[in-house]
Amino acid sequence: MYSDLPYYFIKDYLEKQYNKSLDFQIKNKLLIDLGANYTTYNPLDYYSKKKIVPSEIDHYFRNDTLRGVVHDMGAAMQGGVGGHAGLFSNSNDVAKIMQMYLQGGYYGGKRFFSSSTIDNFNTCYYCDNGNRRGLGFDKPQLDDSSPTCGCVPMSSFGHSGFTGTYVWADPENKIVYVFLSNRTFPTMENKMLSTYNIRTEIQRVIYESFK
Repeated sequence: MYSDLPYYFIKDYLEKQYNKSLDFQIKNKLLIDLGANYTTYNPLDYYSKKKIVPSEIDHYFRNDTLRGVVHDMGAAMQGGVGGHAGLFSNSNDVAKIMQMYLQGGYYGGKRFFSSSTIDNFNTCYYCDNGNRRGLGFDKPQLDDSSPTCGCVPMSSFGHSGFTGTYVWADPENKIVYVFLSNRTFPTMENKMLSTYNIRTEIQRVIYESFK
């Protein structure tokens, strides 16, 4: 298990430290130079609703179809900009971000993070205690509760998202895998994506294709 709580604190710290909103900082310190032009908080401020898939028909909190507004309720109560949730993107932009991580913080001729920062975030500090997660990324399986196909090296890292997203980077095999879906539409009670391990079975097929 993990908690979103530290990311509330990190957002608060960054906004007070630099006197700029988190969305402004991310866009101007990372996304623009990375060429992640379709990654943003509150995408309805920039793009037509027709370009954005709905995430859920919400009958319990906002009583509306969520489309272009963050699904996570905590981020919604922060105006759509959370340290833990709220970013919208497409597969090409997500691949750019993950490729930058894969390359130790370097992409397109520019260094965004030091390689030591990426290494620190990609270290499983508590594997010996049965906690597979790193500081910044999820890590491969330690037991049957696997976030992956079970066929990736321990150096790999990624994250799965509640609404049906999944990204995984493998520095040994130089692979970035991006899976985006809106599994919570029309309802978050739809569990078929995880019941049938769709995301990780696709990952398995990718690795089996090497053979």
